[in-house]
Amino acid sequence: MDILKSNFLNLTIGMFLVASMWSCESEKTLEQDALSKIETLEGLMDKAKAKSIDVTREETTLWFANEFLKFAKWDENNQEAVTKTFGYERFYAEDKDSLAKALPDFEREKVIQILEKSIADLIKELNGEIKRRPVHKVDWQNAKTSDNMIVSNGKPSFPYDYFSKTVGQPLTNTQIYNDHLGALYHGGENLYPVDHDRAINSFLLKEDGTFDEELMKELTEIPDTNIGFLYYWSMGIPEWVEKQEPEIRKGRSLFTGFDIDNPVARDLWGKIIRKTGELTKGKKVTELGFVFANEPHWYSEKGHWTYRYKEMNGISKYTLNNFRSWLKEKYNNNITALNANWDTSFANFNSIEIEVPIDSALQGQPVWFDWCRYNMHRSTSWFKFMQDELHAVNPDADTHIKLFPRTFYEDSRSHGMDFEALTELTTMIGHDAKALGSPSIRPHINSDWHKNYAYKWDGMAILHDFLESVGPNKININSESHFLSSGMWRDLDTRTSYVRNVYWLATLMGMDANMGWFWARDPDGSPEDRLEGDLDFFDPGLGGAFAGSNNMQPHVSNEVTQVMYDLNSFSEEIIELRKQPRPLRLFYSETSAINTPNYMTQTGKLYKSLFFEGLPLGFVTKNIIEKQDNNTWNTVMVYKTKFVTDAEFNALQQFLNQGGTVILDAKESISMNEYGKKRSQKLAAENGKLIVLENASLSEIKEIGLAEVSNLMPDVIVESDNGQDFKTTISRVVKQKDGSYLVNLLNVGHNTAKIKVSLKSGAPISIKNLMTSNPVESEFNLASEEVLLLEIK
Repeated sequence: MDILKSNFLNLTIGMFLVASMWSCESEKTLEQDALSKIETLEGLMDKAKAKSIDVTREETTLWFANEFLKFAKWDENNQEAVTKTFGYERFYAEDKDSLAKALPDFEREKVIQILEKSIADLIKELNGEIKRRPVHKVDWQNAKTSDNMIVSNGKPSFPYDYFSKTVGQPLTNTQIYNDHLGALYHGGENLYPVDHDRAINSFLLKEDGTFDEELMKELTEIPDTNIGFLYYWSMGIPEWVEKQEPEIRKGRSLFTGFDIDNPVARDLWGKIIRKTGELTKGKKVTELGFVFANEPHWYSEKGHWTYRYKEMNGISKYTLNNFRSWLKEKYNNNITALNANWDTSFANFNSIEIEVPIDSALQGQPVWFDWCRYNMHRSTSWFKFMQDELHAVNPDADTHIKLFPRTFYEDSRSHGMDFEALTELTTMIGHDAKALGSPSIRPHINSDWHKNYAYKWDGMAILHDFLESVGPNKININSESHFLSSGMWRDLDTRTSYVRNVYWLATLMGMDANMGWFWARDPDGSPEDRLEGDLDFFDPGLGGAFAGSNNMQPHVSNEVTQVMYDLNSFSEEIIELRKQPRPLRLFYSETSAINTPNYMTQTGKLYKSLFFEGLPLGFVTKNIIEKQDNNTWNTVMVYKTKFVTDAEFNALQQFLNQGGTVILDAKESISMNEYGKKRSQKLAAENGKLIVLENASLSEIKEIGLAEVSNLMPDVIVESDNGQDFKTTISRVVKQKDGSYLVNLLNVGHNTAKIKVSLKSGAPISIKNLMTSNPVESEFNLASEEVLLLEIK
């Protein structure tokens, strides 16, 4: 890590220090240069308007240019405060003084860069060298949720904003809520020293059963002007509740500050949910739904990093008794069967005990499976309770959960989160998918992905493909997108090509709305209230979040809005690309995920090997097979999946009975039940096709899987050569009503890829770049992180 940090910081600080060597006169030159370019751009915009050329993109560049010139001045005049912000992030702390000194001129230089690009683009359009499609803005007042999409002025729309947005500023402040930064209204995160968090929280209800009207005003006084979403923020618990129920925090989690099995907690939250559901019924701020939780998880295994944050340091009597009842039902009230399975000697179900956190050495044993499955059951039960309470008073309310991506794509399953059940439960898909734009700044985070890819895309991608497979007709909302920075990574000079690529890819894969992390500048340039002075609150991520974030990078903040403008302008094309079927599916088994130490690691390898083959990937589960139209796919691949329940096994057999194709990577696949007992049954081809391989390698099962869907590959052939033995070009193709083809290409590799496009039929083609309206040859180069949207005739 020391070498990585040295190389990483040397590049950035070296650039910063070059800027900091400018004299006072040089500083004036930088600002004057920026102001001169602003004047040039404004003049070009006047000419463009006279020719009826849309200048929405340039208006945003101007806005960010002026804002960041103001921010640079504030940073220059408040060096001590800026130094503190760098000091709060341990990765930058050692160099906080030099970084703070260099920051103002760095910001001015980046302002100049975005202005120069904007000037060059507009000159090209004025000269007829390119023709851009006019921007289709989000209608922040009237956008509506519809079937599987958000609609604005008759077109699909992708709203964008920032989560945890400069707390303390009124929602009516147009310097914060506008087309440039986004204008969604919401009750988001606001952590104070006493844990009195903002929006819908447990402090709304007082001990006498009445509601705190002052706190409630934060909800009721949200203007009914713009669309938005609301949070049920469950981190704190009032002191009067603790006095009434001393065990209320036993079994708490990182962002849920109480025991979800406690009847007092359920009574408290039931009243709050019903009251707030009634008060906000029909309000625009709920158009994008109610978020039931912030990154919920209940990791319950020994040695997990969440233990130091008091997560699942034990379980309450309520949790234990509920577990006993669950076991009683699962084992048909047969304690002898449970004892035989667990190798225990409990007298009855009421005497069952379990140590939580549970020892991970027990993974693969029945007690491990039963606890992990029950932990998922109880969290799903909690969220069902919340949704039932809300729908009792507001039946049309949309709901989602900010699912924590790592709890899906990492291997551990002691966290109690059943992503499939929760996505089925809520009316919308919810999460906070992330990506890493650069190698991690944390020594314990593996950054081997950087050998092959320009950024870490796979966690975000596999999460989207799974959730979209479970809920194919649900709106997908990322209520805290960590594409720009996170506790794991940040880069003081983030690439605009990365910003464009990752937002485009996420939207292509299903993201309908996103709230980025994070906007923390007040209009005068100072950091928001929580980040001023000596920080005094509980949040493992917020304290050091300002340093190295988009709040210091005009080029990044500007590019977020620019790419969202383009996505909204081509929203109909994006929706068409999304509609393609997913003929090749990976079988996902929660049973194997619980019992197998590396199930998701192995699944991820197969997923990545297939991701660049030109077809959108999907997943199937028992529930998907039973509940969805099986004709939307034709081949299921079973990989490294030894443990399945009888119900999962039967679902695969049902798919074969209906004529589907199943590929097993080995005879051992699906050979065990959830408790590791050998299954006597074997799959039979019946009306379908069953392919059983002999311990197939990754490349072998990939080749066979692709062969099964070869007749379903797109009519447009996209050949890509990046000089490596692995692929990095993502291609999606859809045939349009007029017979032409829409082709989207994204390169997530380090190298430029040589692209050759042709038709299966061999017919001659013409290609147009829809972003510029210019013709494209059938062979061309696709730069690292470049995005192209093409029309082929």
